[in-house]
Amino acid sequence: MSSTPDTTALATKAVGITEYGAADVLRPIEVEVPAPGPGQVRVAVRAAGVNPLDHKVRSGALTEVFPVTLPAVLGYEIAGVVEAVGADVTEWQPGDEVFGQVRGGGYAEYALAAADQLVRKPAGVDWTVAAALPVAAETAWRSLDLLGIEPGRTLLVHGAAGGVGTLVLQFARSRGIRVIGTASEANHPYLRELGAVPVVYGEGLAERVRAAAPEGVDRVLDLVGAGVLPLSIELAGGAEHVLTIADWSAASHGVRFTAGDEPTDYLRPALEGALALAAEGGLNLPLHRVLPLAEVAEAQRESERGHVRGKIVLTVG
Repeated sequence: MSSTPDTTALATKAVGITEYGAADVLRPIEVEVPAPGPGQVRVAVRAAGVNPLDHKVRSGALTEVFPVTLPAVLGYEIAGVVEAVGADVTEWQPGDEVFGQVRGGGYAEYALAAADQLVRKPAGVDWTVAAALPVAAETAWRSLDLLGIEPGRTLLVHGAAGGVGTLVLQFARSRGIRVIGTASEANHPYLRELGAVPVVYGEGLAERVRAAAPEGVDRVLDLVGAGVLPLSIELAGGAEHVLTIADWSAASHGVRFTAGDEPTDYLRPALEGALALAAEGGLNLPLHRVLPLAEVAEAQRESERGHVRGKIVLTVG
């Protein structure tokens, strides 16, 4: 089913940037309600997730590897209601409740999404939880796949208490993989609840990891980019056993960096895996903070400060 949208209306709740800088550059801006093209869906956004990528793009730190055209509306994961579809889209129709990833534009009342980057939101899943899942689930699923770690093996995760780490731990546990997770001591009970063995990061980490895993670790996943790659290579017995999503110096260490540009599309398998855990009562993704879209600058400051347990989400519609 298709519809012909009015592209002259303005999205009254869009927040974007007209320049790079600190969180204060995030301001309300006027954007046209987007018209879905071939393979696209327009979604009336109910909630949008906040990720470290957002503040890195906003600051200009990623202009060489993740450029955006200014003015730009950020936000890369949404949950909402399909409002209009492109002429060739048959999977979705107006009124469907969906969630998934977008190529920017999530901090707005309306966003465009590729039809194949959405999944149906179960009635029992809250909008805020749905919006928190796509980036974390896809990244977690992709990381485990690229690491190639098998059941019964041991995985060390740096920065295990954040949104991605939370999903990594749960996907790994469902696959029979033992996880050691680094986090601040305040987050150790949380990691134990997720089935991981917690260790404090910082000086002496190698000794603490060896004490927790005398047989050694088989793979290491770096989610924080805090200079842990040399140590990780040592603990895992080689750079080929280490993966990072956060350290741009990875190549200089012989470590693989993943930014989601692999040819395999991991999003739908990841979201289906997360929903399967939810259906079994085994999905835990705490919301660190839920803020209205108007407070997106504070949401990004909180994300930038780090030590976030779970996800930060914005409510929109």
